[in-house]
Amino acid sequence: MHYQFDFSSVAAHWPLLLQGAWTTVQLSFVATLLGFMLGASCAVASGSRHRWLRALVAGYIEVIRNTPLLIQCYFLIFGLSSVGATLPIMTGAVLALVINIGAYTCEIVRAGIESIHHGQIEAGQCLGLSPLQVLWHVVLQPAVERVWPALTGQFVLMMLASSILSSVGAEELLGVANRVQSDTFRNFEVFLVLWVVYLVLSWLMRAGFWLLGQLVFTRRRKLGTPL
Repeated sequence: MHYQFDFSSVAAHWPLLLQGAWTTVQLSFVATLLGFMLGASCAVASGSRHRWLRALVAGYIEVIRNTPLLIQCYFLIFGLSSVGATLPIMTGAVLALVINIGAYTCEIVRAGIESIHHGQIEAGQCLGLSPLQVLWHVVLQPAVERVWPALTGQFVLMMLASSILSSVGAEELLGVANRVQSDTFRNFEVFLVLWVVYLVLSWLMRAGFWLLGQLVFTRRRKLGTPL
């Protein structure tokens, strides 16, 4: 078998591929930011004294973590439209990513919160800190610091999983690549380029989270403890 590699036709579509990569970056950034906020809030709520709130969070986590992301996307974009609640494709895609990553973030942050010794909370209370100050300075910040590597890995996986959004019509990287390969018929070259682009995006995302961790977790930086 003799295969002649030809990247010229693929290279001619680089603006389209760049646009798809940028859309993937935007989707990942918004989903990461909102998903972290949702997950951290749910993690705090899972320790609430109110049973109904704990049950609500537990139900949300069970439903999301035990159903495929693709089904969640189809439900939000196509399922809701059948009952009159129409969402734009990109809005539904972002919402699906946020809801999905929020459930996984909740469990990761909850594990970090549970690792905080109760004596530290009592010490904060004895120092006269308000409940909000105890939650932020004594519980949440150290908890997130401890689970930062796990959060980084989960958010990178979310960025890679965003490729399935092409199935619902989102013009992200894989969706654009499918258009390019249908125009050029150079499947091998297109998906080889796609492979490299996703690798680069993953490395950049991990580097960005590492840098953010160095900036936010000053104690780790001073002690020289790797994230």
